[in-house]
Amino acid sequence: MFKLLGLLLFPFFNGFGSGIPKPWQIGFQEARSPLMHVINDVHNLLLYIIFTIALVVVLLLGYAIYKFRASKNPVPETFTHHTALEIAWTVIPVLILVVILIPSMKILYVFDKIENPDMTIKVIGHQWYWSYEYPHDEEAKTIAFDSYMIPTKDLKPGQLRLLDVDKPLIIPQGKTVRVLVTSQDVIHSFAVPSFGIKIDSIPGRTNETWMRVDKPGMYYGQCSELCGKDHGFMPIAVKVVPQSEYDAWHASQIEQATPVTDVTTDTKENKNG
Repeated sequence: MFKLLGLLLFPFFNGFGSGIPKPWQIGFQEARSPLMHVINDVHNLLLYIIFTIALVVVLLLGYAIYKFRASKNPVPETFTHHTALEIAWTVIPVLILVVILIPSMKILYVFDKIENPDMTIKVIGHQWYWSYEYPHDEEAKTIAFDSYMIPTKDLKPGQLRLLDVDKPLIIPQGKTVRVLVTSQDVIHSFAVPSFGIKIDSIPGRTNETWMRVDKPGMYYGQCSELCGKDHGFMPIAVKVVPQSEYDAWHASQIEQATPVTDVTTDTKENKNG
């Protein structure tokens, strides 16, 4: 009963949440990007369609059990087909599939089309941490750093176990960010639920997605592809800041940045707590 009630109320409580999962949370994390908003819309539509189909099937089954019970119908019917019914249960599912197809195709288009990105960030998966690279500026410098999970013993008050990192990915508020994802070793998956992003990080291949976040804050994700013994210890933390704050951070990082030709990746061992 409570599970059914939760399913019915899901669309109404779907907007409550934040960039982290909540205990006993019903539904997805709060949508913070156009991609996740589209996913929410299609999910809610499918939920109503599925519930309606299930309800109709249960009601028809109950009616058939009651109407054609053996005590009232000792002699079974002898008909073998019903043209109108057969047309109906062919046409109606086709129409339902068309209703599902249209928004589903829209999702594919929205995910695939990146129009005039304001910036590009490269994400590299490693066992078991992430590296981020920002495009070089006019001085041919690039910002590059590794992002490791903070061990439990080193957490400060307010930090989240298994989610907070030493260096989060920082992006400006309200800007379209193209994300190029690859891997240095095995297959990983870069996933941030509140952005509607989940894209494989594959060695020797670059996959592409995008995000635009209109509300500042911290948002969390995880590697979502089994990648070895510390798979559960490579979280993703994205810090969304106002443009002025991002510009100040970017300028400070450029001062310490390395020329593009000299960029190397830190391979220090990841120590998890």
